Amino acid sequence: MAGPIRQPIDLQSLEKFIKQNVPEIETPLEVKQFGYGQSNPTYLLKSPNGNKYVMRKKPPGKLLSKTAHAVDREYKIIHALETTDVPIPRAMCLCEDDSVVGTPFYIMSFLDGRIFEDPAMPGVSAEDRREMWKSAVTTLAKFHRVPPKSVGLEKFGRHNGFYNRQLKTFATLSKAQASTKDIETGVPVGDIPHYDDMVAFFGQASTQPKDRSTFVHGDYKIDNVVFHKTEPRVIGILDWEMATIGHPWSDLTNLLMPFTTSESAKAKSVGRSHAGFVRGATPGLPTKEECVKWYEETSGMDVPPSELTWAEAFGTYRGAIIMQGIAARYAVRQASSANAKDYAVQMKPFGLVAWDFVQAFLQQTGSKSKL
Repeated sequence: MAGPIRQPIDLQSLEKFIKQNVPEIETPLEVKQFGYGQSNPTYLLKSPNGNKYVMRKKPPGKLLSKTAHAVDREYKIIHALETTDVPIPRAMCLCEDDSVVGTPFYIMSFLDGRIFEDPAMPGVSAEDRREMWKSAVTTLAKFHRVPPKSVGLEKFGRHNGFYNRQLKTFATLSKAQASTKDIETGVPVGDIPHYDDMVAFFGQASTQPKDRSTFVHGDYKIDNVVFHKTEPRVIGILDWEMATIGHPWSDLTNLLMPFTTSESAKAKSVGRSHAGFVRGATPGLPTKEECVKWYEETSGMDVPPSELTWAEAFGTYRGAIIMQGIAARYAVRQASSANAKDYAVQMKPFGLVAWDFVQAFLQQTGSKSKL
């Protein structure tokens, strides 16, 4: 997964810093760059004794966002969780001095295990597939049950109003994205279907889930966890860039999204549904209900069905906003993904999937809302 260096670093300067601050890492280093980590460039460091480490740094140049690429926040939460039962890489050091490699960076231990891009986990036995999904779910639950104050991170984020803050952020983003015009056709990206109605619905305090407060990862899913090389268990969680304090259902629904969208004909029609997650299609794959039960047993929190549906609706709405953003970047030909054009086609149907979940919530709760 690691290959040629695309964004060069001053290796001599890095090795000097390591000798002075992390003597347990032997030098000289062999350095390669991972294919992932487009947001924060990520490098594999290999010592003469064969030990491996990972370095993540802020990208070079002027950054569009003051809050993105916060490698110091990544380091902070990984380091804090070392005293808990949450499996994470070991944080080795943080360097906020731009003069060393050009931008701030941190180094963590390398997790030698398996990463699955496909959440159906092809190539493993039915028994292992079930245990690996159970481990992914219970690992998330262990993370959510860590009180931020217990690891000195009570100020890592705000403790209430998570979904309302998300709504406010997405409103600003979606307005700009919708008005972005294709540089060739002049046609704007356009709004997500039922956008105003969904914003009004999600903003109603009477419909929102109980305002819980836990750590949240921000992008917890199967390809962001590392499994043991031979055993069916998680040995570490990766990609902490969006971690904060928020509502736990946001992480839970993100993890379970392959199950959720497999139930939607609209998601299937635009290629946003995984056929392997249709009930009974993949041997050993648990049901969504089993996953929720495992989560409840480990986290100690009950997940009311209507709250889960609300959070699924919001998670799908969030997904449509993200797709709209990719479509907007494609419109001005700034998208890096080879299939970016597809998102312009999929965005509106996926918005309709979110709307379907809103309707499912209203039916579950017997709401008389006319939304």
